Amino acid sequence: MDSQNVMDTLKAILTELGIPKDLLHQDTLLRQDLQLDSTETVEIALSLKRELGVSVKLGGRQDLTLAQLCQQVEAARQANSPNAAI
Repeated sequence: MDSQNVMDTLKAILTELGIPKDLLHQDTLLRQDLQLDSTETVEIALSLKRELGVSVKLGGRQDLTLAQLCQQVEAARQANSPNAAI
């Protein structure tokens, strides 16, 4: 899965939470721009785990853009890859 597919999956998760598609850009901040609360960030983390098989932490103080979250997902996917230990 490439970064565009990860971004598409993330956008699909956010639209399922009721976020309008026109607000979803790579530089959109999850908390500041989308006003997501802690329950919604947990739902995003659970959906990423369910759909992409990765665990990412979204509960920190740092607000993330969609692009930064996609980078975290890709890093987690690479760390979980069977070739990562080689």
